Amino acid sequence: MVGLGGQATNDHLPGLAQCHLAELAGVCDVDADRVATAADTYQVPGFTTIERLLQEVRPDFVIAAVPHHAGQQVIAACAEAGVHVLKEKPFATNPHEAAELAGLCEKAGIDLMVTVQRRFHPVYAAALQLLERIGAPYLVEGRYTFHCPDPAAGWRGRAKLAGGGCLVDMGYHLIDLLIWYLGLPDRVLADTSTAAAPGAAYDAEDTALVHLGYDRGLYGSLLVSRSAGPKTERLAITGPHGTLAVERGTAHLLDPRGQTVESLLREPAWPCPPAAQIDRFCRVLDGTAPNPSGPAAHLPHTAFLAAAYASATTNRPADPKEFLA
Repeated sequence: MVGLGGQATNDHLPGLAQCHLAELAGVCDVDADRVATAADTYQVPGFTTIERLLQEVRPDFVIAAVPHHAGQQVIAACAEAGVHVLKEKPFATNPHEAAELAGLCEKAGIDLMVTVQRRFHPVYAAALQLLERIGAPYLVEGRYTFHCPDPAAGWRGRAKLAGGGCLVDMGYHLIDLLIWYLGLPDRVLADTSTAAAPGAAYDAEDTALVHLGYDRGLYGSLLVSRSAGPKTERLAITGPHGTLAVERGTAHLLDPRGQTVESLLREPAWPCPPAAQIDRFCRVLDGTAPNPSGPAAHLPHTAFLAAAYASATTNRPADPKEFLA
């Protein structure tokens, strides 16, 4: 386990305890106190550099849950050591980095899987079948919001370290669903804001609105905010025969009047157990399951983000396909 922040301590480490195919072999973080606590709790070796962990533990794979700017170093170190990587999103912070890392993984012969949880949630996968029933989509509306008391706190408040703000962080999940269900848009027009905390020193956007356009006649928008409550997560896709509305762990098929025709519900709806993702990666490494979220699948995500940030800077539409490395 590389990176011992909230994602690791709340999800991955408890998830490893429930895995059928993997067990924890070591922990690593730049914070020596965190390392000492985790090593003592889980009775495994602890390290403050990934190089020492890779050399002394020689794990089959690393779970990387590090700040966005540190991901490249972790993947590069693992590639050099021939160690596979299960990585928290995003895959990379820009298209150049994404292409470089994809090439690095291929050259080293290592597998990498990005932990976009909705790809492993049965409701989101089953929703693809319902999508066929609405006809050719012409409208898509996405919204992912919650209230963070201090958007300036930590590395997430600094665009240089995070690679952006809410769009590259929490918005990555919404972008992943959009690309999974509908493909990469042909045009985006984006606006971003850092106005939620007047006087606070941060430059990573707390709110982003991205208008989308596809040449096949599909249009819409994504609204992402880590400052505007209440907490909501929804993607609605509309066609001539109705709407598919996917929310957190539920999917509803609506007729053109907005009446529910069919629903999918998982109880409990959330979370998608981290253990399921870790065991799936083990099966990927064993060759018994395909990798649904490898490097090549995430090159469009970084292209989308680069186009959105370019659009926000120039106040003009941008074509994500021009940013595909």
